[in-house]
Amino acid sequence: MCGALVDDKKPMTTSIYRPWSLSRLGVVLLLTSSSVGAEGNSALSEIVVTVSRVQQSISTVSGNITRIDRDTVAQVGHTHINELMQRVAGVWISRGNGQEHLTAIRSPVLTGAGACGAFLLAQDGVPIRANGFCNVNELFEAITEQASAIEVIRGPSGVSYGSNALHGVLNVLSPDVRPVGELSLETGANNYLRSKLSYGGERHRVDLHGTQDGGYKDQSGFDQQKITLQRNVEDAQGRHHTVLHYTNLNQETAGFVRGADIYLERRNARTNPNPEAFRDARSIRLTHRFSADWKGNGQLIVTSYGRWTDMEFLQHFLPGQALEENRHHSIGLMTSLHTGPFLFGFDADLTQGQLAETQARATVGSPFLVATIPAGQHYDYEVKATTLAGFLDWGFSLGTNTLMTVGSRGESVLYDYTNHLPIGRTRADGTVCSFGGCRFNRPASRSDDFVNVSSKLSLLHNVSTALQFYGKVTKGFRAPQTTELYRLQAGQSVSNIGSESIRSAELGVRGFSQHWLLDASAYHMTKDNFIFRDTNRRNVDNGETSHRGIDFSVHWFPTKVLTASLQWSLAQHKYDNTPALSSSEIRGNEIDTAPSSFGSLQLAWAINPNWDAEIEWTHLGSYFQDPENNHEYPGHSLINLRVFATRLLGWDWGLRIMNVVDENYAERADFAFGEDRYFIGEPRRAFLSVTIPL
Repeated sequence: MCGALVDDKKPMTTSIYRPWSLSRLGVVLLLTSSSVGAEGNSALSEIVVTVSRVQQSISTVSGNITRIDRDTVAQVGHTHINELMQRVAGVWISRGNGQEHLTAIRSPVLTGAGACGAFLLAQDGVPIRANGFCNVNELFEAITEQASAIEVIRGPSGVSYGSNALHGVLNVLSPDVRPVGELSLETGANNYLRSKLSYGGERHRVDLHGTQDGGYKDQSGFDQQKITLQRNVEDAQGRHHTVLHYTNLNQETAGFVRGADIYLERRNARTNPNPEAFRDARSIRLTHRFSADWKGNGQLIVTSYGRWTDMEFLQHFLPGQALEENRHHSIGLMTSLHTGPFLFGFDADLTQGQLAETQARATVGSPFLVATIPAGQHYDYEVKATTLAGFLDWGFSLGTNTLMTVGSRGESVLYDYTNHLPIGRTRADGTVCSFGGCRFNRPASRSDDFVNVSSKLSLLHNVSTALQFYGKVTKGFRAPQTTELYRLQAGQSVSNIGSESIRSAELGVRGFSQHWLLDASAYHMTKDNFIFRDTNRRNVDNGETSHRGIDFSVHWFPTKVLTASLQWSLAQHKYDNTPALSSSEIRGNEIDTAPSSFGSLQLAWAINPNWDAEIEWTHLGSYFQDPENNHEYPGHSLINLRVFATRLLGWDWGLRIMNVVDENYAERADFAFGEDRYFIGEPRRAFLSVTIPL
């Protein structure tokens, strides 16, 4: 039931924590780790796959990794990925409306066209979207609700994954192919209905997922379907695993509610200022993974894939509310050879993508906005992208208890961009907008090439079979996204931006005893050349930031029926220069939407062999809403309750009550266009589920 480092046979866990200073907490972690003995089960031998693409035990990972197992996924029963990822220290998936979200992994919540490029989000190790074509909401295209596990690496992982693995990697693993047959039905607040079907044998498996949500906000809600089909075959040459993923989302979207502290007034909770907003998204991914033993002491893995995505949504948050349509399709190959102390690999990806933006009606507003944002086509372009990469890892022993690993990756990303509309700041018919030109600016067709190198040096030291220390120095990068290069505005006709880069240093400890599991790490990262849109609406890349903190996870088993689990993060994210995000001096300011502390605590009770209960406390600390640090959200804490009954009338039952104390809070707060804006959180709500064996 618990997440990282926890044996599947142990129940959920938790513990209480007080947010002390970073320096004081560091001393506490060292003292705590020294008391971890050699007793207990082999918690450090839990198997993970995300680090090196091959199965390995956590005890061989010279860096942090957190694994949420199948039982935890099932019992959390998340209706939004935010609810599940609260069990991973250092990760905050900020919840928008419906299935929309923004991601933070050892980072602020990043926004903007290319913000999603800071995170590598994958299904079975294959990126959900191609280089240059990310979307900030792309996790709703992953099959998380029926996953066998979700693994998270915090910090740069560019050697294994390349561009976009800047702040971290989140990898969703498909359900295990095994004999299974069950049907799950669920109902809840706001006409929420969900069904899940899993059926399979030794070689084949099918998983179906369908959700209908009436939406708490006025004129909101969504319908979503997900399908996973799998086939496993083993022959004399090796093992073949084929997976087909399909997702579909039709969402009526509610926008920000505006006004200082308006989230505290319950009468505003159902308000939807944008009843016209919607988002429709579809995706298909087909992957084939071939693995075979290599000359008796290694393994060869070849993964080929194809992906297709199509999305359209109303940009209700912009003047004119233009419709965006984006799509891309890809074919790719990911290879790795594990032999002796070496890991070699070669990756290739060919993608073709399109983006169009069309405004149906005239803009409402000032004469300037009306003149510079006319109705009609704003953008219509396509990009052919080619990514080629090679990497090498070499691990060698320094004595009997210490392993050192060095690695490097070289990667080239080539974009071939073709514009289908008149060049510059004109309407689609070529006529000129007044006030100096239209707000949008279409660059001429061109090609851009980005070559980057990432590297790592890591150490893993075993104090005993139950206690480890690790350290890692890494460098990661991300190439610009196509929207940052070719979707220009105002007076910018060419976007001369380069790749973002980040340098990271990390120290950590893992250990366990008969009653404790511990995983803690401290990090410091500096990011150069971060890309943003400045006050003149130009895409520039001269930002510098720093990020440091401690991620801490501890699990406690005081008795056979009581368990506890704590995931907590302390962090400090700052501007290291004064980029043109603001007309004010912001060097040294905290980055907006970057809480200094957040985490969750779960207390579980195995009441009897058939009944279990869990109470969960989640906390999000205060954060600034603007780069100037003039507006602040005070944070919030929520309590959730889950009760489970097995083999009751032959079926398994679950009851979840979210926000038990009916707290008024905001899922996300920011300050823009001169006013506070909020996604208001939902009040107390309940969900009842039943699982029927087939």
